[in-house]
Amino acid sequence: MYEVKLKPSSRLTNTMISARLRILIPLLLFLSTLSVQVNGEEKEWCIADEQTPDDELQRAMDWACGKGGADCKNIQVNQPCYLPNTVRDHASYAFNNYYQKFKNKGASCYFNSAAITTDLDPSNISTSSIPSSLHLHTN
Repeated sequence: MYEVKLKPSSRLTNTMISARLRILIPLLLFLSTLSVQVNGEEKEWCIADEQTPDDELQRAMDWACGKGGADCKNIQVNQPCYLPNTVRDHASYAFNNYYQKFKNKGASCYFNSAAITTDLDPSNISTSSIPSSLHLHTN
């Protein structure tokens, strides 16, 4: 029968690693709760709510692109953000365009409960792991 003995330095290394992890894990958890900040201000995007029916999204998008003043040229046919061609994707683009353009003047991301804010940049998220409504093109 063979007896395996750990060197004292191995135990010390495991203890040191364990102590570092006890410090590192809470730090990483804290950092993961922080929002993205740009120029000292929290960055948020306004997107279509997954639970909102397409007809409500269409009405809200019509307002955003019309009276609301959002620039919706990029979601027109043959424009860079036309695809994917869904009401949800186009509404997300319109809502976010409106929100970014007017939030500093008091605008909200409400759209009659058709939209929500997110601190995850929808243009930088892998398209295979998220709902289509988060695929946005930003200007």
